[in-house]
Amino acid sequence: MAWGVEYTDQFGGWWEGLSSEQQEALDDRVMLLAEVGPGLGRPVVDTITNSRHANMKELRASRGGALRVLFAFDPRRHAILLLGGDKSGQWNAWYRRAIPEADALYEIHLEELHAEGSIGSEAR
Repeated sequence: MAWGVEYTDQFGGWWEGLSSEQQEALDDRVMLLAEVGPGLGRPVVDTITNSRHANMKELRASRGGALRVLFAFDPRRHAILLLGGDKSGQWNAWYRRAIPEADALYEIHLEELHAEGSIGSEAR
């Protein structure tokens, strides 16, 4: 089964600034995520513990930096790539900035799904 993968404008803008090597490394990881789905684990995916959302995870790629993509599977079971970054040299500081932003982006995504009738209010 192939899992749906979507991304935010923030992720798309970040992606455009990556080198071709970095894009290739992440593309390999995203394709694996689409193939395996929510069961994909370490070392490719890890859980984010400080998020407001229990299903927030990070996709990891190390070619061309310590690239991370924060994402969550929404109630439709689509992976939503929220934002990305290179945490090289920033380790914990990157998470302190990125997690609240990813939480907000995911909440906007859920509100949009609810508004279009794709999910019920209990899923928000």
